[in-house]
Amino acid sequence: MCTAPRPAPAARPSLTERRKAATQLEIARTAAALFAERGAAVTADEIARTAGVALRTFYRYFRTKEDAVAPLLTVGVREWIDDLATPAGGPDAPPAREALEQAARRALTPTDAPATEALHWTRGLLRAMPGDPALRAVWHRVHHDSEEALVPVLARLTGADPLTVRLAAAAANTAMRVAVEEWAASEEPEDGPRGPAELVTRAMRALTAGLPELTVSGSAADRQN
Repeated sequence: MCTAPRPAPAARPSLTERRKAATQLEIARTAAALFAERGAAVTADEIARTAGVALRTFYRYFRTKEDAVAPLLTVGVREWIDDLATPAGGPDAPPAREALEQAARRALTPTDAPATEALHWTRGLLRAMPGDPALRAVWHRVHHDSEEALVPVLARLTGADPLTVRLAAAAANTAMRVAVEEWAASEEPEDGPRGPAELVTRAMRALTAGLPELTVSGSAADRQN
């Protein structure tokens, strides 16, 4: 059976790019912790000082204090899309709906201290958002971008028509967002029947129930060869 050629691996980022990304992420972690603790009262100067960088350095990376949390949110969102984009190939690959559920559950099941801490930061950020519309705008922007990123992944997995693919991307993205928001608004722990992994499974099944194209087994590339 023929398979579609795999794309060439992306070039490794330069040392400068990796250092820049590390600095951005460190500032983002600091900003998330401060927003979770103090809400909208946090200032850009406070974030910069706590992160150990000059204010001018902060503004070199971010336009506003709220923008500073975007890299942290983006890392979590993109990890599950990258996971979904590299499933087991061949005719035995799980249906797209099952692959979506599995990737979402893995993304929202913390397996180490940093992952647990990231969920705590996200919970704190979401609780701070009602008092800071700009912070909520960042959250929605990150999820809009993730929905766009899901489209080519689901197109490859399903081989469905463009409308179905967009509906599937919107459903999966919304399931992730709503599950995290519902969990963040509660006092539930990171695991258990009301944890984010269980909530996203329920949400994903409810929102994709009307898309039978997601139940076909095997990747689109394998079905076409």
